[in-house]
Amino acid sequence: MTTPTFAAQPYSGIASFGRCPIINDPQGYDVAIAGIPYDGSVSYRSGTRFGPRAIREQSLLLWGYNNVQQVAPFKTLKIADVGDIDVIPPDIVATHHEIERAASRFLAAGPKLISLGGDHSISLPLLRAHAKKYGPVAVVHFDAHPDTWDSEYPGQKYSHGTPFRRALDESLIDPAAYVQIGIRGPTNGPEDYLDAIKLGTRMITLEEFRRSGVETVLAEVQSRIGARPTYVTLDIDAVDPAFAPGTGTPEVGGITSYEILQLVRGLHGLNLVGFDLVEVSPPFDSANITSILAANLVFEFLSLIAKASK
Repeated sequence: MTTPTFAAQPYSGIASFGRCPIINDPQGYDVAIAGIPYDGSVSYRSGTRFGPRAIREQSLLLWGYNNVQQVAPFKTLKIADVGDIDVIPPDIVATHHEIERAASRFLAAGPKLISLGGDHSISLPLLRAHAKKYGPVAVVHFDAHPDTWDSEYPGQKYSHGTPFRRALDESLIDPAAYVQIGIRGPTNGPEDYLDAIKLGTRMITLEEFRRSGVETVLAEVQSRIGARPTYVTLDIDAVDPAFAPGTGTPEVGGITSYEILQLVRGLHGLNLVGFDLVEVSPPFDSANITSILAANLVFEFLSLIAKASK
């Protein structure tokens, strides 16, 4: 009689994402997962520097098979956890330089890159790295906030409220294929939304999302973006704080956890080249529900890549 073998339980072992191997050089891998523990540019509650670790811990609950997408990404893909990119907490410019350098190295090795934040400022250097490889990319941007301010603090061009303004300024994004979904909440004035729209964004506010529904919004995303190389950025505050309380700038009345799963799954068929998930702040999380959701959203994106690889 042979002794049965069991997979490691979620409460044991080293918490790489989904128990993927920890690899410094992802040459030969399909996907590299990198943590970026930076929260030096938040404007309200800090703590997202602990986001990558929390997401990895909750990823141990992912049993491996996606019943909705009918794929097992950990078996279909070669996935490496490349650890955390070095950050310099008091220096956002130096941090962005390091993120861009590391991301460019990972992309040059061949895999697609999934990044775990961290605050939303990290999307700018990630977009720089992807634009080097693919040219100006289409962007699907889930968020409560447009993040297109010219400056959040007087004279300061870089923060978690400005990354997409800088990315548009630097021609990293194709403005004809830039869609924001879930925008809501109070602002300084009407110009916050109007300025984003003038920059070329297709802003789908939460109110429009509620009127239109998931299928209509996804149909527009697919039509507007087409075959362009597409980068997806997901700020967890796009989700209502009832489902994702662990974030720095929560806005009430958001997308439900089920709806955000549907929205990510609905990106199937796009030419997906990169993904980041940001603004998970464990100090404000209740029973880890935000990091559990975040880990599952990364799993859904991995499943999209796996389906496209078949």
